[in-house]
Amino acid sequence: MPKILLMNAGSSSVKWKLFEIENEKIVAKGLVERMLMPESTFEISYNDQKYSKIIDNLTYEDAAQMIIEKIQTLNITTLDDIKAVGHRVVAGGQKFKQATLITRENLKNIEDLSDHAPLHNPMEAKYIELMQTVMPQTPQYAVFDSQFFTDMPEVNAIFSLPYEYTEKFGIRRYGEHGISHAYISKQAAKLLGKDLNKLKMVTLHLGSGSSISAEKDGKAFDSSMGFTPLTGVTMGTRSGDIDPSLVPFLMKKLGKSASEIIEIFNTKSGLLGISGVSSDMRDIIKNRAKDKRCGLAVDVFVNRIVKYVGSYFAELGGLDVIVFSGGIGENNSNIRAEIAHKLACLGVLLDEKRNANTKEGVISQEASPITAVVVPTNEELAMIQQIKEII
Repeated sequence: MPKILLMNAGSSSVKWKLFEIENEKIVAKGLVERMLMPESTFEISYNDQKYSKIIDNLTYEDAAQMIIEKIQTLNITTLDDIKAVGHRVVAGGQKFKQATLITRENLKNIEDLSDHAPLHNPMEAKYIELMQTVMPQTPQYAVFDSQFFTDMPEVNAIFSLPYEYTEKFGIRRYGEHGISHAYISKQAAKLLGKDLNKLKMVTLHLGSGSSISAEKDGKAFDSSMGFTPLTGVTMGTRSGDIDPSLVPFLMKKLGKSASEIIEIFNTKSGLLGISGVSSDMRDIIKNRAKDKRCGLAVDVFVNRIVKYVGSYFAELGGLDVIVFSGGIGENNSNIRAEIAHKLACLGVLLDEKRNANTKEGVISQEASPITAVVVPTNEELAMIQQIKEII
């Protein structure tokens, strides 16, 4: 049966899923972690079975080769049945507004957009090249996280810079997690039996990377993320919004270059930087009661989210629905409760029992003026649907 292989490459990991094209069913999925480190892990789940192996210092090239080799030797599928390989790419700028077939020119354009997502685009471009090497006869497609925000109103999209810079250099708020925000907004409307085009909605994609999107008339209206995925709310290792004057200030104080300071903002800040313990919310909450900095990290995380939701409430002229998604948004009912309680003044009335027990669905009271919903994100399914439209 014809299939599509979806790849999601990170700096030290690769997640992938294999789907049947017709019924969009997952046939197998895998995860490669700790690449180029001791005890790299390679895992595949399929047909209620699991294959796993630990390999020291597994390279990106070997990981790509192993994925293709194992899905054949484990009799999961043949290469002939894989009709396309899809790649999640964070930054598409204004150039890519829909899923796109990878050509030499398009791959070069993805690489050229690395300034928009320095932690993501270079690795995603590298993995496209690797998969082209191991599957040279199979068409490769890119689906862009930023495409949901390409038609955002200019009043929210641009920064208050000299306008000629905005035009000449394409400086604007591109937003990220667009594949997720588009999916969860549609799914929330479907769960509620509402017309998406008539809802004022805020979607919270909360995880190691977090972003908040405002939607109006079924389209993106505003985004917490900016020119790159660094800005917005506090994240696992990313600072979120910060005064740009801190760059030259810290350059002078620390004797570092601008790029090194930006690296600190990207990889050593956020929850990790404040807590000093971990970038993982689960670890921080475990230490919250006994460690003041862990408590502060949680408080800052919640505070920044509440600030954005409040501003979007004013921008949209009210709010019908707020959606929780992402690793933290879907699985941490305590964080959801803290956010919801601070938003009670706007009309979010949480149902504590629903919140504690719901994996997908409404978690607010029946009488709540704003409906709060949990929607597990499914970026892969959204990607499959986009690729199918152009195959």
